[in-house]
Amino acid sequence: MGTIFAIPILNTVRAVAAIFVVALLLCFDRSAAIAASQQRVVLAGGCFWGMEGVFESLKGVTSAISGYAGGSKPAAHYEIVSTGLTGHAESVEVTYDPARISFKQLLQVYFLVAHDPTQLNRQGPDEGPQYRSEIFSTTDAQRTEALAYIRDLMGHKVFSAPIVTRVETLRAFYPAESYHQHFMQRNPDNPYIVYNDKPKIVALNKRFPNLVKRQ
Repeated sequence: MGTIFAIPILNTVRAVAAIFVVALLLCFDRSAAIAASQQRVVLAGGCFWGMEGVFESLKGVTSAISGYAGGSKPAAHYEIVSTGLTGHAESVEVTYDPARISFKQLLQVYFLVAHDPTQLNRQGPDEGPQYRSEIFSTTDAQRTEALAYIRDLMGHKVFSAPIVTRVETLRAFYPAESYHQHFMQRNPDNPYIVYNDKPKIVALNKRFPNLVKRQ
């Protein structure tokens, strides 16, 4: 009798296990599809607090992480990068869904809101090559589009001074220390944020209201 009852129970367990495996595979397939639809670019333009705050405000941007690019891993620490001798630039890794926001729209925000691309090795009150204007592309298409957009801005004389933004292929990106992440969100009353970065959010909402996430 025990064997007769065990057979249907065993079959039920196997069926449940099979359903679980199928559901798990579908979940992985969906996660892989979502990951495949994402692209990333690393943007440098002064202190990463404000850059991160601007780009994480955009629809279609799924992640904005403050960090360092342009130098080596052993030197990717704030105290060392701050010397300006490591080759790093304070940067933001922007992960985005191109079906919701195009790379050109990211470039528009980067050049017209997030920073001043005519300032060489500085940005506002911050001086040194770690505050340079630079785009670290992750695909050939990004590099081509970024260079073409810069030529277009210069051709239309959008800025009164030459654009000094560099465009390089990303070698590596190193996330900054945890206390730098989402700094603007967590410290809205910080004097540096109030004076230097909140005006960027105001400009973003005024110039590109259709791109801004709504709370």
